[in-house]
Amino acid sequence: HRALSLFVPALSQGLCCGFRGVAVAVASLSWMNSRMDSVKPIRRFFLLACAAALGSSSAFTARDPSCRRRRLRLRRPFETNDGGGLLAVRVDGYDESFRIIDDCAVRGEPSDDLYDAVRFVDRNALKIYPDEEEREALWDEARGSWKLQLATGGGKFTAFKRVPIFAFAVIDETNFGNGVGLNEDAIFLSLLGPHIFTHRKRQMVITIDDLFLFGSKSTGAIPGFLKDGMGVGKRPEEFETRPPAFTMIGASDNALIARGGTGGIAIWTRLEKDIRPAAYGTLA
Repeated sequence: HRALSLFVPALSQGLCCGFRGVAVAVASLSWMNSRMDSVKPIRRFFLLACAAALGSSSAFTARDPSCRRRRLRLRRPFETNDGGGLLAVRVDGYDESFRIIDDCAVRGEPSDDLYDAVRFVDRNALKIYPDEEEREALWDEARGSWKLQLATGGGKFTAFKRVPIFAFAVIDETNFGNGVGLNEDAIFLSLLGPHIFTHRKRQMVITIDDLFLFGSKSTGAIPGFLKDGMGVGKRPEEFETRPPAFTMIGASDNALIARGGTGGIAIWTRLEKDIRPAAYGTLA
């Protein structure tokens, strides 16, 4: 799993992980390939591509022990806007920032001022979502089916890049799921597991219980060492370090913004249809 998490940023997002990381990743994928002789070549290609792509979710959400946590302080109270839409405190600059974010999320193309817009929402998060009520509204807005559009990679990167594959995330009352495919009707590989949302931190801890191939539950067919590396079946308290998690930066009708454990930021756009039937079959 570590190899996969290095393989994807190197090839899909152009991030530098070093030749050693790429070599280990290729060796790991070759091992998987050697044990899929009975699978048709075209399907084998998709499975290997999807396995590599999903590694990026681990790389994005895994906690980096070297990252320092930033503490924001609420300096003065603001009035909430009781108009329509997400219940949040409209600090000066909020509407313009989300106009930029929404536009980029829907188009799937970054703008020159996108990072500054996201940074504004992020730095003012405790002012925008100061109380339990606003954070609960943020969490409610985050539920649904989303397409991953843009990402920065690790925390030291400040430029958003287009995500070159179809990758999705879904949040419902119980589970968080993500995966990759051709489009929202043809999902190759997906993961699913319970989430835990902490309102005070606006943080969603994710777990993995099952893996699906082409909408069919296939957890039992995955080699044990890959399951262990991916943390399949682990509960948050069983991780040696902090478990994978997203911190919600903001959400709207069109966009979801979150930071992973390595500091990278991702932006999703909302899908019109529920992706769970395509990703998880009868479990949906």
